[in-house]
Amino acid sequence: MRISIIKSKYSSSIFQLIADIVSISISYVIQFFIVFESGLFETTIQYGFIDFIAPLITLLIYWIILYWFTGLYKNWYIRSPFDEIFTILKTSIIGTLIIFFFVFFDSSKSPRLLFLTFFIILFFSVCIGRFFARRLQIKLRTKGIVSVPSIIIGSFNKVSDLHNKILKSKSWGYKTIGVILFDSIEEENNPISALIKGDISKLEEIIEDLKPEEVLISAEKTDQKMLMFIVTLCDTKGITVKIIPDIYDIFTGQVKSLALYGIPLIEISPQLIAPWQKLSKRLIDILFSILVLFLGFPIWLLIGIIVKLDSKGSVLYKQERVGKNGRIFTIYKFRSMVQNAEKDGPQWAKMGDSRVTRIGYFLRKSHLDEVPQFFNILIGEMSIVGPRPERPIFVEKFSKLVPYYRRRLKAAPGLTGWNQVRFVTYEETIEEIENRLKDDFYYIENFSLKLDLEIIFRTVFLVIKGHGQT
Repeated sequence: MRISIIKSKYSSSIFQLIADIVSISISYVIQFFIVFESGLFETTIQYGFIDFIAPLITLLIYWIILYWFTGLYKNWYIRSPFDEIFTILKTSIIGTLIIFFFVFFDSSKSPRLLFLTFFIILFFSVCIGRFFARRLQIKLRTKGIVSVPSIIIGSFNKVSDLHNKILKSKSWGYKTIGVILFDSIEEENNPISALIKGDISKLEEIIEDLKPEEVLISAEKTDQKMLMFIVTLCDTKGITVKIIPDIYDIFTGQVKSLALYGIPLIEISPQLIAPWQKLSKRLIDILFSILVLFLGFPIWLLIGIIVKLDSKGSVLYKQERVGKNGRIFTIYKFRSMVQNAEKDGPQWAKMGDSRVTRIGYFLRKSHLDEVPQFFNILIGEMSIVGPRPERPIFVEKFSKLVPYYRRRLKAAPGLTGWNQVRFVTYEETIEEIENRLKDDFYYIENFSLKLDLEIIFRTVFLVIKGHGQT
C-alpha cells in the first residue's frame, strides 16, 4: 500500500503561497525593467540593490496579506478555477488601485499607463502561478504523496458508490481510512467491509483514533438529529464535513455548496467567515464600543447613581456566560433586579418578573441595562452582533436537550442578534430553544457586514420602541 507523505490540510496554502511569492516577484522585476530600463519612461533616478530589493519585500508582504484577507489561501484546489481567477481579479484591482493612489498619485509621467501595465502583469503572473500550483497538487495527489484522510459515513449502497469513485479518481487525493454505516452490510466481500470501524455511537472514539481531515456523509436518508450530532462533533474537532446534497433539505446550519470534481456537495467548514470579514467586524466592534462608552459616559454615570439609590446592591451585575468555543467570561450589566435575586438558584427571567426593581423596569424595557456589555465587546469577549451568550448551567442543560446546541458557540456571542430583532419570547421550552438555534444558524450561514448593519438598525428601532422584557 502506498503511504502518503504529506497531508492536505496545509499543502494547498503552502503551494499557493510559494506560487504567489514567485509570481509577485516576477511581475515586480518586469515592471521595474519597463520603468527604468526599457526607455518607455524618462527617469533620471539612480538605483542600487537596496532600492531594488526594499520595494520588492514591501510588495510581497502587502500582496500576501491582501490575498490572505480575501480568502485566497483557503483550499481552492477543489473549487472551479474560474472562481479563483475571478477572486484574484477583484483583489488585484483593489490592491493596485490602493498602490496607484499612494505611489502614483503625484506622478506626471503617464500614471494611468503604469497602473494598467502593473495590474495586467501582476494579474496574469499570479493566475499562471496558481495554475501551476493547482497542477502540482493534482500530480502529488495522484501519486499519493498528498492525501486527504477521510471517513465515509452513510448507508451501505451510497458509501460503496462514493468509495469506488474515490478509488477510481486518484487526482481527488481522498484516502478512505474508515467507514461507518447507518445500516447493515449486504455484501460481505465488498471492498468497504474491511474499512468498517464500528457504528455511529462510537464516532468520537473512531475520530480520535483515526484523526481524519474530512468526514464525507452519503446516505439515502438519515435522521436529522443524527446528522446534527455528526456535524457538531466534527465542528468541535476542527474537521470539515461534506454532505451529498440529497440530504441537504434536512440540515439547518452554516453550509456552503460546491462542486467536487463534478459531484455537488455541501461543505460545512469550521471556519465561519473570511479573514477580512473577521477583521472588519472586529474594527466595527472596537470603534462602536469606544463611541458608546466614552461619548455616553455622563449618561451611564447618571444611570449608575440612580441604580444605587433605587435599591440595595451594586451598580453593575456580573455573571458568568459561555463565549466563543465554550470559553467562560464575565458579562456586565446595570443591575435591574433586587439583591440576591437568585437565592433560590439560577433561573431564566420571565415576563412581569417580581424581582425587577423600579429603575430596572425602565432599564430592561429600553435595553439600557445592556450598555456595560460594550466593555465586553471592546476587550473581544463579545461582538455587537451574534448569538446571545447563555450561562454555563443553561448551556449544559440545553446541550443535553438539543444535541447540536453547541454549534452556536462557533460564533462570538453578541449584544444583539437575528433572533432578538425578530421575536420577543422568554420561554424555556425545547421548541423555543430550537427556534432560537434556527435563527442563530441562519445568521452564521448568511453572515455579512450588511446583515450586521441591518440587525443593528433593527435593534436601535426596537430600543426606541421599548421592545425590551419587563
